[in-house]
Amino acid sequence: MKLSIIVPVYQVEHTLKRCIESILGQSFRDYQLILVDDKSTDGSSQICDEYQQKDHRVQVVRHQQNCGLSEARNSGLKKAKGEYVTFIDSDDYIASNTLKPLMELLAVHHDYDILEYPIHEGIGNPRKQNQRLFRQKEYADMGAYWYETKAYQHTYAVNKIFKRELFRQVAFPAGKKFEDAFTLPVLLEKCHVIATTTEGLYNYCYNLEGITAQADGNDLRDLLDAHLQVIERKGVLYPINYDYFSHILNIALDVAEQTGEMPNLPSPDSVCKREGQEKPPLKVKLYKTLGMSNLCRLNKLVHLFYRKGR
Repeated sequence: MKLSIIVPVYQVEHTLKRCIESILGQSFRDYQLILVDDKSTDGSSQICDEYQQKDHRVQVVRHQQNCGLSEARNSGLKKAKGEYVTFIDSDDYIASNTLKPLMELLAVHHDYDILEYPIHEGIGNPRKQNQRLFRQKEYADMGAYWYETKAYQHTYAVNKIFKRELFRQVAFPAGKKFEDAFTLPVLLEKCHVIATTTEGLYNYCYNLEGITAQADGNDLRDLLDAHLQVIERKGVLYPINYDYFSHILNIALDVAEQTGEMPNLPSPDSVCKREGQEKPPLKVKLYKTLGMSNLCRLNKLVHLFYRKGR
């Protein structure tokens, strides 16, 4: 068996069939489809059972209580038998003939630890839609991948195929939101080669009930912690560049605005030392000049005037 596909399932009776059909309709057939039913109380469980009865490649794993996305993925990994593993969320779907060219590429390039493919973000929300495309490129330097592709903006577990062995002694963090942002940097520490490709397409649908749409200040604190761990770990992604620091700073400002707490960020001069990077963005300059407390006040004022002007 070449590929294990893990689909966490929770309260998705209206989108689950679309997701499963997009997988079963692929021209690539050598896979194990693991549906992890995270104690659904709608019709999702029955849909899982129907597909397991119809297709021998479908396997259903059931939780006795709702455990969350991380534990659902971890349960799927325990049942996975493929050399490679990929994740598809049950409110999303993949385009036709996505898997075949990706698996053919991996058959030729067995050194690829992770293969990332294009993703159409925000389907269903015109203001949030974005097609994230990639070049056909290999990266032996994980820092080059992280900063050239701005991977910190797309740390998704979806739209990537992983060697399953990467997940030995690596699990998605239970109880954390934005679990992908915690996990991808850890996996990159174990990688030798990561590649991006123009082949395939993952359709990431906007969900009003989803983690991103429903994220509050506490959830964003998890996201901030995930990125601060990249700095604290001082691994293959360290030192960071100014653009990434600016990304972290934006999250910190959102946390401060929504929770009233003052996040503690390091000085950019102490952690931003990558060669060839451009000058600091304005917001980073303001942070260096004003400090976090004053920048938070300025950010709040800007948002206040922006909302009044709408």
